[in-house]
Amino acid sequence: MNVPATFERNLSPASLVTCWSERPEAMDPRRLEAFSDGVMAVIITIMAFELKTPRAPTMHALGGRLPSLLIYILSFVFVGIYWNNHHHLLRATQRINGAVMWSNLHLLFWLSLIPFATGWVGVAHQRALPAAVYGAVALGAGVAYYTLSRAILRANRDDAAISDAIGRDVKGIASTVVYAAAIALAYVSPYISYACYVAVATSWLIPDRRLTRSPVATEQ
Repeated sequence: MNVPATFERNLSPASLVTCWSERPEAMDPRRLEAFSDGVMAVIITIMAFELKTPRAPTMHALGGRLPSLLIYILSFVFVGIYWNNHHHLLRATQRINGAVMWSNLHLLFWLSLIPFATGWVGVAHQRALPAAVYGAVALGAGVAYYTLSRAILRANRDDAAISDAIGRDVKGIASTVVYAAAIALAYVSPYISYACYVAVATSWLIPDRRLTRSPVATEQ
């Protein structure tokens, strides 16, 4: 079978590399943001569906469901923080490429495990392993978010405004360190781990000001 010469040139390694390098300018960050928003909305919906009502209209029955409710609140805040900062991160982004898209999927993978970890802690909050697994999911999401921000920096390496906005992400690195410590501390006391998770969530309740002050994000 004869293949036209023009078709062969289009499939040559050089042309594919050129296509890949030009692709960041053609990709719209808003589509990636919309897809991610939908996934995070589904994650929150799944957690809400897994909440169980008390078996009786008494305070004792409500107390039995309290651990599940508290971990749901923490996880809801957890996902909300990622949604908020992810929104500002992508609004400050001018170009995305394949690495950014895969890094974003990596983040969504870890976030999709939150309902599983939340449900396990809800039924076994006094045990070390569920508390440690919850921390492992939080750690994975933290590392994935950091990886995403680095991928965006590389895709926009000629954009000084984005580089200044993202910066070194000291708070993000500190959060992952706390998550890693909380995983080990779960085997000392699960409640120490929960306190660490709450402390990290509290520190991120205010959106990352580096991104909200970004001139690019402000213009959009």
